[in-house]
Amino acid sequence: MAKETESSPPRLRIHGVAKRFGPTVALGGVSLEVGSGEVHALIGENGAGKSTLMKVLSGAHRSDSGTMELDGTPFAPSDPLHARRSGVAMIYQELNLAPDLTVEENMLLGNEPRTLGWLNRGKRRRLAKRALEEICQPDLPLDAPVGSLTIAQQQLVEIARALVGEPRVLIMDEPTSSLTRLDTENLFGVIERMSQRGVSVIYISHFLEECQRVADRFTVLRDGVSVGGGEMAEANLDRIIHMMVGREMSEIYPRTNRTIGGPVLELNNVAGLAKPVDVSLGLCAGEILGVFGLVGAGRTETLRSVFGLDPLAKGNVAVFGSEDTHSSPAKRLAKGIGFVSENRKEEGLLLNRSLADNLTLTSFGGVSRIGLVSSRAQEAASEKWMRKLEVKASHAGQPVGELSGGNQQKIAIGRLLHHDAEILLLDEPTRGIDVGSKAQIYRLMNELAGRGKAVIFVSSYLPELIGVCDRVGVMCRGKIVETRSVEDWSEPEILRAAVGQPGAGEVAA
Repeated sequence: MAKETESSPPRLRIHGVAKRFGPTVALGGVSLEVGSGEVHALIGENGAGKSTLMKVLSGAHRSDSGTMELDGTPFAPSDPLHARRSGVAMIYQELNLAPDLTVEENMLLGNEPRTLGWLNRGKRRRLAKRALEEICQPDLPLDAPVGSLTIAQQQLVEIARALVGEPRVLIMDEPTSSLTRLDTENLFGVIERMSQRGVSVIYISHFLEECQRVADRFTVLRDGVSVGGGEMAEANLDRIIHMMVGREMSEIYPRTNRTIGGPVLELNNVAGLAKPVDVSLGLCAGEILGVFGLVGAGRTETLRSVFGLDPLAKGNVAVFGSEDTHSSPAKRLAKGIGFVSENRKEEGLLLNRSLADNLTLTSFGGVSRIGLVSSRAQEAASEKWMRKLEVKASHAGQPVGELSGGNQQKIAIGRLLHHDAEILLLDEPTRGIDVGSKAQIYRLMNELAGRGKAVIFVSSYLPELIGVCDRVGVMCRGKIVETRSVEDWSEPEILRAAVGQPGAGEVAA
């Protein structure tokens, strides 16, 4: 970390910043300081105010009260472009790209280099190439439409775009949520190099191990106020978690004894048009089956094919003992299969519709009479799930797009609970969710399995797979290469199988 002299002001000073949205207090007065070249972790549960604070800092919102200073000068950005030109860049948790524009166009959008009023395409390309090289991604195609890239590649474009303007303060909101382990390590190298150049980094992540790895200091937010912080080297996870949730978190991964029943879902040599290539596995009642693989291994495509979203090119699918290979999502829902997409923003939720609409979308049976939906019954049913999942929202009629990412994810899972699905296909259900909410979802999965429901749990986070699942299957290049009881796996062994290292067996359940 670059050192400051005692007389120099901090790179960033935030004092008493407050923000209210109608009756909802998003920020109740937050104060923190970030030094030049410092990596500062901002930690808190979903709805704690982290993203709102960063949107104030990056110019997306105006604060109601409080002050900010940048290198000792008052700072009150009028919009994100003003903030970027002042040296404050932000990488949002939710992708914020123009899908029909190219990678290069997205990276310089709104900040295009010009010569005598004309776009300087040569300089634009040089700036884009330099930014991609800095994050060790020189082979990302500059002329490809961003919409044609994978979610992980789009995340890398977001990161590179923030580096183009050579910021003084770089805000990273869950930057590794869609990245592979290798890309994450490359990102940590970028952060270290930028810190050494004097760039200040505010790092927001629900992976506390990442915060310990990269941060010099930390601040914890809870219910819109700063409740603690300090030197990261002197902190321990238990203390940070206690500050986050205001209570002890003695058991992150609950596991109760439960009886595994008979098979409810069987895949035999299933292949899609591109991926998966060849997947065979069985899922039993009362079981949580984890699926791990690197980005591009075909995990998401497998779940989409099983749910009927993508066509199958070959293989057989049996549901509750009956052959049912080619089906539609509507028929899968009718048979009791529910799916939570990893892309909640575009596929998982109707962001402009209410929480009640989203929660009851696939099952109106209990909230309608003679074909007419009862708003009162719909809201009552929704409030039950909101209480159970501890969703932080004003009321069931609030648009789901106004919630934090973690609370949106709870609504997506709540829809499956309302539907009373017997088989739950969960694709990265804890992505972008704080440790308290993760523990809550783990408990919910454990409870559902205890009631005889079956869960396929796709995740890129090995500790949760090992902590929650009964078995874990590993995918590599579109195939399930090995499935074992969780007690027979270690993290290194799972990774070896995921990269196709010789010696990893070719065994499927």
